[in-house]
Amino acid sequence: MAEASVFWQDVRDWTRDAMQMLADVWPYLSSAFVLGLALVASAHAILHKRDATATLGWVGVIWMVPIAGALLYASFGINRIRRRAAMLRRGRRLFYLPSLAEPLTPKEVQEFLPEEDSHLAELARLGETVAGRPLLPANRITSLVDGDVAYPAMIEAIEQATQSVTLATYIFDTDAWGLRFVDALEAAKDRGVEVRVLVDDAGKRYARPHVDTLLERRGVPCASFMPARLIRMPYLNLRNHRKILVIDGRLAFMGGMNIRGDCVLGDRPKHPTHDTHFRVEGPVVRQVQEVFAEDWQFATRESLEGTVFFPEIEPAGETLCRVFTDGPDIDMDKIRWIMAGAINSAERSIRIVTPYFLPDRSLETALEVAALRGVEVDIVVPEHGNLAIIRWAMNAQLSIFTRGHCRVWVSPAPFDHSKLMVVDQRWSFVGSANWDPRSLRLNFEVNLECFSHELAREIDGLVEERILGARELSRAELDRRSLARRLRDGIARLFSPYL
Repeated sequence: MAEASVFWQDVRDWTRDAMQMLADVWPYLSSAFVLGLALVASAHAILHKRDATATLGWVGVIWMVPIAGALLYASFGINRIRRRAAMLRRGRRLFYLPSLAEPLTPKEVQEFLPEEDSHLAELARLGETVAGRPLLPANRITSLVDGDVAYPAMIEAIEQATQSVTLATYIFDTDAWGLRFVDALEAAKDRGVEVRVLVDDAGKRYARPHVDTLLERRGVPCASFMPARLIRMPYLNLRNHRKILVIDGRLAFMGGMNIRGDCVLGDRPKHPTHDTHFRVEGPVVRQVQEVFAEDWQFATRESLEGTVFFPEIEPAGETLCRVFTDGPDIDMDKIRWIMAGAINSAERSIRIVTPYFLPDRSLETALEVAALRGVEVDIVVPEHGNLAIIRWAMNAQLSIFTRGHCRVWVSPAPFDHSKLMVVDQRWSFVGSANWDPRSLRLNFEVNLECFSHELAREIDGLVEERILGARELSRAELDRRSLARRLRDGIARLFSPYL
């Protein structure tokens, strides 16, 4: 017993000495840990962040808020999608049949364009380099204004599908119109059509019940993009904002329109939303289907192959088209680059319709320089936005464009969600991307560039309709804002990289 008592006394003494030693060295250990964590996080930001302002901001947070700053950077500052997306794309092999309309080489594009469009040949060459996809001839693009026109056309196309239906969207409400889409998709599945539906995990939460739950109950293959695992919404950005519907691999619908009843103005919804979608026919549909296939494989690891999804496609028109994708992975900045190239190529006019206008400094400067060159620059935004903080930030930024060089127009209700760009009534750019950092750097987007006088004039006409019903925003009007509002708007603009 005496020996045991001595043993336990020794243990207590050793434990006390060890705790005292730990207490003596703990300040040094904790300081070394905090310093090391800050150094590692700062080094990662410096090496991997492309934007100097964002890098400086994160380094400041890391050092000014010890430990918590590094944890915030680890949670929100690191792009975790890029590595996974690159891995999936490396292993992806799609089955293609020879196209009936062969891609045009840059020289053939120059010869194909009318003489008055020769200045756009360089823009076509830029698109070839940036997009990594060729320009394809023999396409037909038809504008569909509002859900009143677009939704019936899309549902009818689903009802007539015989081989495949692929649908990707950001918001898919389960209201009356959303349920019509669900019914059409289920009926197509029951006919033996291969149906795939991809809904963004954040976008589906705008409605209850969630559409993926309804589709799964009906046996329709459906997946969520970037689903939340532990936290309900782990990413405020990094969303799949694309809107794609492809029928039998030969007919596509794309643009800025989500699936929700607010877009059907004839139903007099509580929150009416003006929007524009496009019907796409011709060989470029294969590029649209490729975008869906990549996103579907990203979300499910299922590879869509064969003629069910990628059939031969007959020529359908005379428009030169190419698909542009953008996202926080290997596609980053592609849409921004082609926008900048189009602005610099303009000789007569640039017309832009967008619900959110927060261009970065490079696009802002390009538009100002174009206006100083004598190009007519018209920017149309909603007078009353659906997101207050973005509207405040836009007020601060629009003051730059009201110095007498560019013209800014504010369109009355209903809220206009369209995304349109036309250059010289020759080149048009439509799709899901807005003119803000969320679209151009933080989300997955898809746009379509088109070389066509006829289509460009049609879209220019849509822009002109907006301008005729809008009023011009003047610098004086913005200057009349109270000091409190100007401060509010200026502070909101500081957060524009994250809006």
